[in-house]
Amino acid sequence: MIPSLLIANRGEIACRIIRTAREMGVRTIAVYSDADANALHVRQADQSVHIGPSPARESYLVGAKIIAAAKEAGAAAIHPGYGFLSENADFAQAVIDAGLIWVGPKPESIRAMGLKDAAKARMIAAGVPVTPGYLGDDQSPERLKAEADAIGYPVLIKAVAGGGGKGMRRVDAAADFADALASCKREAASSFGDDRVLIEKYILSPRHIEVQVFGDSHGNVVHLFERDCSLQRRHQKVIEEAPAPGMDEATREAICAAAVRAAKAVDYVGAGTIEFIADASEGLRADRIWFMEMNTRLQVEHPVTEEITGVDLVEWQLRVASGEPIPLGQDELSINGWAIEARLYAEDPAKGFLPSIGRLAPLMWSNRHLFTDPPSSTRIETGVETGDEVSSFYDPMIAKVIAHATTREHAIDRLIGELSDTLVAPVRTNAGFLVAALDDPDFVAGRITTAFIAEKGDALLPAAQPSDAGVAQAASEFYLMGYADVPRELLGWRLNAPPRREERVLVDGVERWIVPDEDGVACIASFAEPVALLNERGQTYVLTQYRAAGGAGAAASDGAMLAPMPGRVTSVDVAAGDGVTKGQRLLTLEAMKMEHGLTAPFDGIVAELNAEAGAQVSEGTLLVRVEKAE
Repeated sequence: MIPSLLIANRGEIACRIIRTAREMGVRTIAVYSDADANALHVRQADQSVHIGPSPARESYLVGAKIIAAAKEAGAAAIHPGYGFLSENADFAQAVIDAGLIWVGPKPESIRAMGLKDAAKARMIAAGVPVTPGYLGDDQSPERLKAEADAIGYPVLIKAVAGGGGKGMRRVDAAADFADALASCKREAASSFGDDRVLIEKYILSPRHIEVQVFGDSHGNVVHLFERDCSLQRRHQKVIEEAPAPGMDEATREAICAAAVRAAKAVDYVGAGTIEFIADASEGLRADRIWFMEMNTRLQVEHPVTEEITGVDLVEWQLRVASGEPIPLGQDELSINGWAIEARLYAEDPAKGFLPSIGRLAPLMWSNRHLFTDPPSSTRIETGVETGDEVSSFYDPMIAKVIAHATTREHAIDRLIGELSDTLVAPVRTNAGFLVAALDDPDFVAGRITTAFIAEKGDALLPAAQPSDAGVAQAASEFYLMGYADVPRELLGWRLNAPPRREERVLVDGVERWIVPDEDGVACIASFAEPVALLNERGQTYVLTQYRAAGGAGAAASDGAMLAPMPGRVTSVDVAAGDGVTKGQRLLTLEAMKMEHGLTAPFDGIVAELNAEAGAQVSEGTLLVRVEKAE
């Protein structure tokens, strides 16, 4: 077995690999950039090595630094995780040339599947069905247009070296082809340094089905069944599950056999994924599922396969890289139950899914799975804890949340329950959006395509404010903590006026009058300050104490200027006591590489100033309060 392993990655996948390696007695080495100096994967590893500045292009994407770190730490092997350098054949070869073990496929296998046109040609030769299309050498606009016309519209133009949805255009009519082609080629050249394209028939009811394959150096290749990754937003996967809804045994046997042939065609070693597109207009059928591409690495969604098969794919990777055969044969693998994964991102659906950066204070997971009988199988794969920062330098994923159950319906319910009991603040997340998607009748019924999220649109966005009942229950926390606007014993009593039963709180900065409820619910947490968190259908809302004099919780209508998102104050243009006019810039906040100016809501006086240039602030922080001029 490999004695020591450097993980050339960060975040949740680095933590995931470290966990299995430790269980196998393998010493682990983490690498980190400036931004990740105190990251969870660094804290968990046996040893860590600094590799450069925060931008990935200066650290995690510099192969020479990774190999130098491995040499410095005495690592025997390098595991690339996914993303970054995981599918870089030149890096894989450099690792091998440096005398280290590469935990991944052969460099020539990566190259064979790296270009979509060459990969499809190889698949055709291996008897793997491919989407009708054109992938020839003649790249003239005239030839490409003629091929598109022959295939029939709609067609998809795809960059040969593409990925992540870049260099891809749908064309619905012949008249639109020339402009779409030119745009696609420009984007492909800019993103990949290669403007060649291929043409495919566009599938009108597409499902994204992929098969997990695994090969070893002894000539064995097995599949671990399929996953459905159809729920995507802008070509990025959001929710994945295994097995695929509506997959019958005959179709499963056909698609999985095709995946094994594809892996054998490139002499594949290690974990890989064969991705297919299915025309689901008449359900899943073997004659309507075609090869798209191969991912020559471990996939983000690999936990759902692990949950239904009981296999640790990282353990298999390390054993195969050590020269061992695959631990199980094909006839020893079977499907047990159903697993669904949701990707929890630090992003704000209400603001076009913009990343939401800042400190996680707190990040609290549900414990509901500990109290069910039998215990619910809910799994959290994360690279952060309470107090950690979500940085603008990397992918804003907070965690992958995976639920496993005997049936798809139970797995959905468990995943919704987990997301609905998770509290994250002040960073915004897509949890409410995920719950809405999981709870949608079409998703529950398995009526899904890759257009599901786009077609549902705003219906999947969480409510801007929680229900009165939820606020009432959360407001009761203030009484328990002694943070009410008035003491509980005085609630309802007013001099020379009818009793007042309502209490005033702020929910995400919005004033709410509510009758506090003494009955609490599990998705509420309070802190040693006038703050309570409420999760309703996955969305976390922040309740703060109302301060009539215009304190930290003053409403915007009172002249309180709150930070709209976590960021850095780059300039302050006023001082306390200054007179200001409506629309005058008060300060500038930089967030996500954009500047946001905060301006006076009306003529008045700067009554309170809590900002200074260079300071980092959290979303919702009171920065300036303006009082109206008399």
